[in-house]
Amino acid sequence: MNRLSRPIPGIGGPSRTDLPVMLPLAVERDPHRPVTLRFSRWIAGASPTWMALLLGIVLLAPLAGQAATYTYTAAFDALLRWIPFLVTSGFLFNVLISVLAMLVGTTLGAALGLGQVSHSTVIRRASWFVTQTFRNSPWLVLLFVVMLAFPFEVRIGDNIVPIPDWTKAVFGLSLPIMANISEIVRGAVQSIPGTQWEASESLAFTRRQTMWMIILPQCVKRMIPPWMNWYAILTMATPLCSILGVEEVVNLSRQAIESEDNHPELLVPFYSFVLVLFFLYCYPIARFTIYLERKFAVKT
Repeated sequence: MNRLSRPIPGIGGPSRTDLPVMLPLAVERDPHRPVTLRFSRWIAGASPTWMALLLGIVLLAPLAGQAATYTYTAAFDALLRWIPFLVTSGFLFNVLISVLAMLVGTTLGAALGLGQVSHSTVIRRASWFVTQTFRNSPWLVLLFVVMLAFPFEVRIGDNIVPIPDWTKAVFGLSLPIMANISEIVRGAVQSIPGTQWEASESLAFTRRQTMWMIILPQCVKRMIPPWMNWYAILTMATPLCSILGVEEVVNLSRQAIESEDNHPELLVPFYSFVLVLFFLYCYPIARFTIYLERKFAVKT
């Protein structure tokens, strides 16, 4: 019999074994592909052309509708008058809140993350407890707790120093950021191979010298992409402050609509403009985060 015409066992003829056969994977997964930063990848994965087209449709679609006494054209004219105020007094304040909250959260989170890898059992468990508490708490609830628990003013001798609401918002938003940065620091430190510690001990480095001179410098480039990812998330969470009376872009947009006699046609243009502002600010951050993630990916 011709060898090419022989039946294939299990397909063209009876099987010669009853053992199961594993089929090859349809898609082989790249072992070097990072699996974190899903949020940034979701934003950055969208085509800029399609996102611009979608935003254009959202902004221009209301022009097709007309109201009896107030048109969408008049609503967009009102928006044009308010844009300088919304950007300079509103959105830039959101950016300021996000920068300050990220600064406070990063500082506290770095200390908390190092506490999680401490040799002291008390410090390690206390740091873990604080991290998990604020990491798994709703951001809005934390804002309410900070707003209601902190005083509105502080008396120093004969002087009364008021505490503005935006400073409470900064501290309230920094708490969940602190917890997540703590996890980033802990994960980065533990991702360094143990041979680095062993090599430093062979060179008579102390643990503190090893941490600050050898381990942490290697951790920085691993922490930057997730750190930027959390900054983008924090920036988009700053409108939560409007619920507590902080005068940021969403709150000022609501005030602008009220000053224009609360016409329903104003809602879509004004809040779509707020959406565009946050998108234009956060989308480049997401793209840059993906670039850094690929650049600093650990090659194995």
